Amino acid sequence: MKKFFSAIAFTLGLNVLAIAQPSIGSIAPDIALPNAKGVVTSLSSLKGKVVLIDFWASWCGPCRINNRAIIPVYKKYSSKGFEILSVSIDANPASWLKAIEQDKMDWKQVIDTQAAYGNELSKTWDLQYIPSTFLINKEGKVVAQGVEKKELEKLLIKML
Repeated sequence: MKKFFSAIAFTLGLNVLAIAQPSIGSIAPDIALPNAKGVVTSLSSLKGKVVLIDFWASWCGPCRINNRAIIPVYKKYSSKGFEILSVSIDANPASWLKAIEQDKMDWKQVIDTQAAYGNELSKTWDLQYIPSTFLINKEGKVVAQGVEKKELEKLLIKML
């Protein structure tokens, strides 16, 4: 997908500043954002668990499909040390909350209402598209990105 965006930028003569996503093996940059009750939840507070960070939004069809697809994975592995931190880039908190309820997501949810406009979070994680996922090991290092359900389960079996 990045190649697609880069090709468009090149074709249109746009000057694009390349920012690299956190690379495999690097320590994941911390995320500290409010949950639905306004309490800040951080990625660093989940150290010691295997964490799937899932950047998404309520208006994103593929994100919503992905949310529903990983429910059984979460249910199967959450008691074994697996956690999901869903980071919404919704500008509208009401839409975000409605989507959480509709998709029956009972894992950690936080929101950054400014991320869609290119703030620090979107730059740090180089969010070019959503859904974007990153799998973080118990030590806080990125071990995979763009993880889909089948690959996620294989990795969790090894890591847990």
